[in-house]
Amino acid sequence: MRFVGICQYDGSNYSGFQSQKNASSIQDQIELAISSIGRLDGRINYAGRTDAGVHASGQIFDFSSKDDRETSQWLKGLNSLLPNDISVSSIQKVPDEFHSRFDAINRTYSYVIYTGKTQPIFLRDYVYWEKNEIDIKIMKAEAAHLIGTHNFNSFRGSKCTAKNPVRTIHSIDIQIKDHFIIISMCANAYLYNMVRIIIGTLLDISKGFGKDMKTILSAQDRKIAGKTAQAQGLFFTGADYKKIDLSLNNNSTNPLSIFINPRQ
Repeated sequence: MRFVGICQYDGSNYSGFQSQKNASSIQDQIELAISSIGRLDGRINYAGRTDAGVHASGQIFDFSSKDDRETSQWLKGLNSLLPNDISVSSIQKVPDEFHSRFDAINRTYSYVIYTGKTQPIFLRDYVYWEKNEIDIKIMKAEAAHLIGTHNFNSFRGSKCTAKNPVRTIHSIDIQIKDHFIIISMCANAYLYNMVRIIIGTLLDISKGFGKDMKTILSAQDRKIAGKTAQAQGLFFTGADYKKIDLSLNNNSTNPLSIFINPRQ
């Protein structure tokens, strides 16, 4: 039987979602918990590979087990065994051929920026503190140039192994409330570090540094784009599928609502 789950996690103490040698990962923790409850057939699949320090409010994963357990048993068991910085909000049965990575039609990330004058001590692991003044109008105008299908070579990290740099960004939504700015991005897929490089570039441009986004896109050169934004402000917020309805049993609250009410 195949099951799909939605989980939230604080990535501060992990090397990222994907399992790595000699490092603690979200994947390892979930697989250990599943194996402690029943039989795990192979490794789990997942919608997005988040890096060290990156968080998730809606990471999707799926696994196969020969144990015929109720979804409620899996859910209660996993949450009783997982560390307190990882939580599974829903489990449901899916067709055996479902794959949370390959079946995803788009993925969404949100990046939280804090613009207050003093350091946000209690939020320092969850926001990026920008000390300089930002021109939001410029940021929104430049972000609009990224919408659509483009070659994103200028926004791929040096460790990126993807053969095809073409991706489609469906939307970039920038919301502001008090001292918080949330940039939410939805795309069919991403290159390595693509979101963080785009965020860093938007920040640079909105502060009057660097080249404009059209020039950066057409250059197809990472050196032309801005810095890679820090990891702690980034959240993987979910993925969409045609084959399944993930809203059936998901009762999780969105942690980003402590900053602002993201558009649904």
